[in-house]
Amino acid sequence: MCGRFALTATPEELMELFALLESEDFPARFNIAPTQPIMVVVAGERAGPGSNLPERRALLVRWGFMPGWVKDPREFPLLINARAESAIEKASFRAAMRHRRVLIPASGFYEWRRPPKGSREPSQAYWVRPRKGGIVAFAGLMETWSSANGSEVDTAAILTTAANAAIRQIHDRMPVVIQPEDFSRWLDCRTQEPREVTDLFGPVADDYFEAIPISDKVNKVANTGPDIQAAVTPATMLDGDPKGRSKPAAPDNGQMSLF
Repeated sequence: MCGRFALTATPEELMELFALLESEDFPARFNIAPTQPIMVVVAGERAGPGSNLPERRALLVRWGFMPGWVKDPREFPLLINARAESAIEKASFRAAMRHRRVLIPASGFYEWRRPPKGSREPSQAYWVRPRKGGIVAFAGLMETWSSANGSEVDTAAILTTAANAAIRQIHDRMPVVIQPEDFSRWLDCRTQEPREVTDLFGPVADDYFEAIPISDKVNKVANTGPDIQAAVTPATMLDGDPKGRSKPAAPDNGQMSLF
């Protein structure tokens, strides 16, 4: 699961990591939520005759995948994630897996540890970031949805996989991470069939991410400052007794739809 993430890298950092000719004007964002614009990196033509450098491009798309065959988006669920294990077979994602694989840059993501049903223990939010810092690239799928009047909206979803041992303590799913040496293969939809890139779907090493407990400020999309990433003592450890504590509200995904 990945329901919120952040991207605070500079355009120069993004251009260097992804070999972009230019980068979108994407300001630092600490609380990116579903239906909001996100940056994706797509493959392009070669930079020039004899060049080995891919001409990758950065685009802004709506986070919330919409298959091209959907007639009325108001009657279709918001697909912010896609299970990597079944995306090849799923009607919603099959075409995008074959033709429109993308990279989604991030500085990290947020996850919530939910208490067992019936427990009075509160939920706990975590900021999950690369232990060594820098930018992480999530595997993504992109689709352009066209309305009856001819208007178009580019949409995307983040692929998820089974969580590694470290993240499993918080949630059983995590984003698929594509390493820099695999960028070209993942983005190459011309020669790389979906079945030829499924080896990239495994979880990253257990020590790749670090999970930092944070306050429930991240639950509200109106909170967009860096303070939402400030570390706190996990609620279950405060005073040694969570009884009587109010449970933080579930993440507020309510956003203005682009449709």
